[in-house]
Amino acid sequence: MTNAWRNWAGNELAHPVRVARPADAGEVAAEVAAAVRDGHGVKAVGAGHSFSPTAVAPGVQLQLDRMNQLISVDAETGLVTVGAGMPLWQLNPLLAEHGLAMQILGDIDRQTISGAISTGTHGSSTRFGGIATQVRALELVLADGSVVECSPADHPDLFAAARVGLGALGVITKVTLQCVPLFALHAQDTQRPVAEVLDGVQELADEHDHFEFFWFPHSEVALTRQFTRLPANIPLTPVGAFSARLDEALNGPGFEALCRIGTRFPSTVRPIARFAAKAMSAREWTDLSYKIFASSRPVRFLEGEFAIPREHAVDALREIKQWVDRNDERVSFPLEVRFVAADDIWLSTAQGRENCYIAFHQYHRMPYQKYFQACQSILGSYGGRPHWGKMHDLDAAALRPRYEHFDSFVALRDKLDPTGLFTNPYLDRVLGRAPGA
Repeated sequence: MTNAWRNWAGNELAHPVRVARPADAGEVAAEVAAAVRDGHGVKAVGAGHSFSPTAVAPGVQLQLDRMNQLISVDAETGLVTVGAGMPLWQLNPLLAEHGLAMQILGDIDRQTISGAISTGTHGSSTRFGGIATQVRALELVLADGSVVECSPADHPDLFAAARVGLGALGVITKVTLQCVPLFALHAQDTQRPVAEVLDGVQELADEHDHFEFFWFPHSEVALTRQFTRLPANIPLTPVGAFSARLDEALNGPGFEALCRIGTRFPSTVRPIARFAAKAMSAREWTDLSYKIFASSRPVRFLEGEFAIPREHAVDALREIKQWVDRNDERVSFPLEVRFVAADDIWLSTAQGRENCYIAFHQYHRMPYQKYFQACQSILGSYGGRPHWGKMHDLDAAALRPRYEHFDSFVALRDKLDPTGLFTNPYLDRVLGRAPGA
């Protein structure tokens, strides 16, 4: 079929019956009306960087790349309104031109703003929440074709739900963000023994503005990464051109080659992982925040991630390590460990609690099912909530007790979209079917 669509990782495929590229809310509403008339479902898709099938569109696929305008900027208040299809990599330099920045970002910037908030994308800091906590208002097209604006003052329940809405409540067309004055980050990467990191991880998370670490389960060393927030007008010392090219070569073609060797000869995965762990180099640099928060991830991989109460981080990581060793599992990518403050968004993985996020990865050509299932089971035993944009097989029955407002979200979905216009098989699984679907 000519309309075949794949996500970035290549693990999800869709054949929409029609692809539309609306330019504004009015055109989105027209597409929604046409889909209802023709008996098709509707799904908006961003950059396709979710590993889960949350954006898979078996009916009408709305590509929002024409809705990428910077609509308004108030440099005094920091309020910025953008089209829902604005990619983060495009938004950040535009904000910098106005002396503004996002308060925090995730570790990649390929997503659209609506995709990033809808799936609960986050960075790492015990002082800040995920990207959706920066949202101050949303404009959505609902299943009946109406265009609605929501905020803490207008339609507060819709606002509480739609900031991490999974695309289940309507099509986001505009996002208003609370930005902050432009700032810099001092970044420090340090190689440390894993035992030392685990012994002090709670203090490390609290002592730094931003802290995370990477750990290949087959090794005894970790790479810690800590950022310190600084004024934008300090002298910057970015990564030099030669070092940047070297990083690109090592993290791109170099790591790709090692992963392919491990795929062809599985017995080499463990020594390759230990080599890669030791090759993670210590360094320091300072640059504008958005140039440091996000990094390039050129080698394709599959990923799952669960949020657990932060006090269980060390026990969970040790269990994963023990399982990998006991089962002689070969893991070519590191675990990534991050920390995020609590928030009040209904289906946010950080709703009501401070979390440690543990992400597990595997090279996209290697077997992953057994390892991912083990990580899901271990992290689930600590009340783990799966990242909505990453791989898991939980359903509504398993997810309901993990979210205080799960039933409120589903009730609002059933009210706004009783026939399941915006659903797909993934949303049917994680939320349950709409009553009139």
